[in-house]
Amino acid sequence: MPNQKDGKLELLSDKNSVLVLVDYQPAMFAGVASGDKTIIRNAATCAAKAASILGVPVVLSAIGPQRNGEFMADITKIFPGQEVFARTVPSFDAFEDEKTWNAFKKTGRKKVVISGLWTSMCFAYTALHALKEGYEVYGLIDAAGDSTPDAHKYGIKRMLQAGVIPITTESLVSEWMHDWGNPKSMDLVKEVYAKYGAMIGFQ
Repeated sequence: MPNQKDGKLELLSDKNSVLVLVDYQPAMFAGVASGDKTIIRNAATCAAKAASILGVPVVLSAIGPQRNGEFMADITKIFPGQEVFARTVPSFDAFEDEKTWNAFKKTGRKKVVISGLWTSMCFAYTALHALKEGYEVYGLIDAAGDSTPDAHKYGIKRMLQAGVIPITTESLVSEWMHDWGNPKSMDLVKEVYAKYGAMIGFQ
């Protein structure tokens, strides 16, 4: 029988989780060959928009923006004035950057949803770091991509073997919303589900 106090059995909500998005930058997108880049962009943007509507804290991290370009504007414009933490250490692990890590810890939440480019590197290493520190980590799979299909596939396998819980964007948004009685549900239909091509696209 599962432990009924296991935090992993508690659904994600706008009160218990934080979204961390890593390295959604032009040079990183240019190297993605594991899947449809439009789907990846839309999934990441959908998650960010839902987080904004529901008040879920969001942390944005970038690697070498002077070389790799600025974090994608479709996401940063959702959070005007919020800092994108350009890592001051040349690390693939976003949480090795002190400002990124401190911004995440400051939320005080134990459940973290992470995604990024590329799956097997910056996404995986950041997720593994959070696991090692005792957090419950959810990997947002459809918002991620890598340089090859195998790199993406085995990056995911590595995370799952370590204990990362897989989730996809529509499931994440629905879990955050919880039910159609949520006062933000129609905002999510209009601004997230319908706009980003999910199946719940009625008006």
